[in-house]
Amino acid sequence: MTVGTLDRRNAILLVGGVAAVLLLRFVVMTDHSSAPAVVGSTETTAMAEERLKLVRSIAETVPAREALLKDATAELASREKGMLKAETGAQAHALLLEELHRVGEANGIDIRGMEEARVRPLGKDYGEATVYVRFSCRIEQLVNLISQLANEPEILATDQIQITGTPDKNKVLQVRLGLSGVVSKKIAQEKKGGTVY
Repeated sequence: MTVGTLDRRNAILLVGGVAAVLLLRFVVMTDHSSAPAVVGSTETTAMAEERLKLVRSIAETVPAREALLKDATAELASREKGMLKAETGAQAHALLLEELHRVGEANGIDIRGMEEARVRPLGKDYGEATVYVRFSCRIEQLVNLISQLANEPEILATDQIQITGTPDKNKVLQVRLGLSGVVSKKIAQEKKGGTVY
């Protein structure tokens, strides 16, 4: 061994030892359980009182807002009372047909079956279920049927009326009538066979 290699070997050992001591001191033996320093509040008493006053004024409006919400909910419930109470489009169509049969029978009109049925959106919150039927009647029976449908508690409307006269001496008319009722948005968004109703 020469003096040059001995100094180089000692220098390497010295650097390795210093690195080991520093690693032990700052990584392994550090105290990780030290509590964070307490920071003083930047808010003054006047600012806290002002914020408290604001929160109290907002809290005072809560009962009035709850009363408004209760009134609005009751108003909505009374308006939606006329909607068809159905879970599916088929149930809505059945309710409309039942209504047509009942009112038609009361006016001496024999309404049988259904020619066509559909459900489509009505605005962004509701849907419209429609059924189309054909029947024969006299003009006064048709007028009475339409006026009775308008007086029903459900929200109903005639979607389409086609009247065809016949050469019959009793003045019997051929009528194609579309009757619509308001349904929930869920029914209007139903899928049937991959397409929207």
